[in-house]
Formats: sequence, C-alpha cells, structure tokens
Amino acid sequence: MLDITNKWAMITGASRGVGRQVAMAMAKKGCNLILHGRKIANTDAVKAEIASASPNGKLLQAEAELSDIPQVIKLAAVAQKLSGGLDILYNNAAIMTQYRNDFYTATEEEYILSFKANTIAPITLCNLIIPDMIKKGFGRVINVTSGIKDEPQLMPYAASKAALDKYVYDMTPKLKGTGVLMNLMDPGWLRTDLGGPNAPNAVESVIPGALVPVLLDDDTCGKFFHAQDYREG
Repeated sequence: MLDITNKWAMITGASRGVGRQVAMAMAKKGCNLILHGRKIANTDAVKAEIASASPNGKLLQAEAELSDIPQVIKLAAVAQKLSGGLDILYNNAAIMTQYRNDFYTATEEEYILSFKANTIAPITLCNLIIPDMIKKGFGRVINVTSGIKDEPQLMPYAASKAALDKYVYDMTPKLKGTGVLMNLMDPGWLRTDLGGPNAPNAVESVIPGALVPVLLDDDTCGKFFHAQDYREG
C-alpha cells in the first residue's frame, strides 16, 4: 500500500458527498489537500472539519465552475502552483441531469452541460496535469465514473460518463512505465445530492474502496474499481 504522507492531492467536488468522504480519508493518511468547489466558501466547512480531525496535513482551497472550461484550465494552473506539482488528481465532481420518463426528450442543452462538466472538465485536468506527473515519474489519477446502465431516462449523464471511461481506457496504455497510474472508480449508488434519498447505500460506504486506486503500489492502470466491492461490514 502506497504511503501518501505529504503527497499533494486535488479533489474536485470536495465540499460534500463522495468528495468530502475522500478528502477526510486522505487527510487521515497524512496527504496534503487542495479542496475544490464551485466557490471557495463551499469548502470552508469540510476544511474546518478536516483541520480539526487531521491537523498535520496542509489544506488549501480552489474554485472553478467545471462547466466553464476556461475556469477549468485556470484551476489546473492554480493547483499546480499551490502544490508545487500535484501527485494525485481525484476527478470526483459531476452533475446529474434531469430524470426523464420520456427519455427521447432529453435536450441538446442537457447533453452539452453534462459533457462539459462530467467529461471535458476532467479530461482537461488530466491533459494539463498528467504530463508534469510523467516528468517527475509519479502520479495517481482517479476519475470517478458510474456503473449506470439500462437507464435511458438519465442518458445525458450516462453518456458523459461512458465517454470519460473511453478516455481512460484508451489513454492508459500510453502511461505504461511512467510511474503514473490512471484508473476509474465507481462509488455505487449512494444517498447523496446526486444519487438521491432512495439510493441503497450510505455515502460513508464509499470508503475504503474509493481510496484503493489512490494507494496502489503496483502498475495497475486502466482498471474499473467498484468502491462497494471493498465495503466493510
């Protein structure tokens, strides 16, 4: 298991849900964190919580609206500058589109927004940050995906995640031997703002599984991890 003490990680969507759980768990392992939210104030509460529970690591904040790609580009630059070079990129943030029983009526705007936030934003961060990881010979990149299937009612969301999967599967062979690992992580259907109140799993159940691709100390790359497979209890 990889020791991430004093490593620098950025977690997108860190203010709540899966991002909050991942941030707290990584802080307990001594990782320095950049907490991303749409606005700096959005991550104030989780920053205070982490500082109280895990006071030894460094905690910084960054903001960006991930559907605005110029802001995403700026976020990558800010994160690299604040950290002196990220070791871990955890692309967690995503948006959920409207549930449509008449699934043929999903709009162009829904697809565009979903792909900007859920596909283009994480890919942009990867493309801007991974080359620097390669230069120093180390990196862990985790792209949060979804096991959603047979739900055309949520097709703009599902299609955006499928496109992100394709990026990871086709790019990871190029990372062989670089020391940089990029993998996918499906948190499962959780009771979060995105998953809704009727989901079968508590958000806390995402840990420890969500950290498995962070803590890899081998050459596993391009794998689809299911967080619920590692559920405790």
